Amino acid sequence: MQTHAANWFEIPVTDFDRARKFYSRIFDYDMPHQEMAGALMGFLPFEMGKGVGGAIILAESMQPSPDGPRIYLNGGDDLQPILDRVEAAGGQVDVPKTRINDDIGYFAVFKDSEGNRLALHSPPDGR
Repeated sequence: MQTHAANWFEIPVTDFDRARKFYSRIFDYDMPHQEMAGALMGFLPFEMGKGVGGAIILAESMQPSPDGPRIYLNGGDDLQPILDRVEAAGGQVDVPKTRINDDIGYFAVFKDSEGNRLALHSPPDGR
């Protein structure tokens, strides 16, 4: 049995600078980026070697969509501060912070600046 169901993910974008600003703003950090194998990638916050990582990616073969797989990004101890920055950053909140149950915690769903539909998750003790 594996420890994690996923080990990497990529979120397609069409306007790299706009998407980089969006994710930098909602997570309140300066997103590092680089070109790799002909694609431009911006890396979401995670601790290398200790967690599941992901990136935004500008590549000809990938297109944003609200209908693709749903990725749950780590909302930290309380996803609300991140969610509070979504609209000002150019996104849209589709489902506000919602309690799942005492064991699982909270989730919310949003569209990013590129039209992808993603979710946030925070643990049960999140406010």
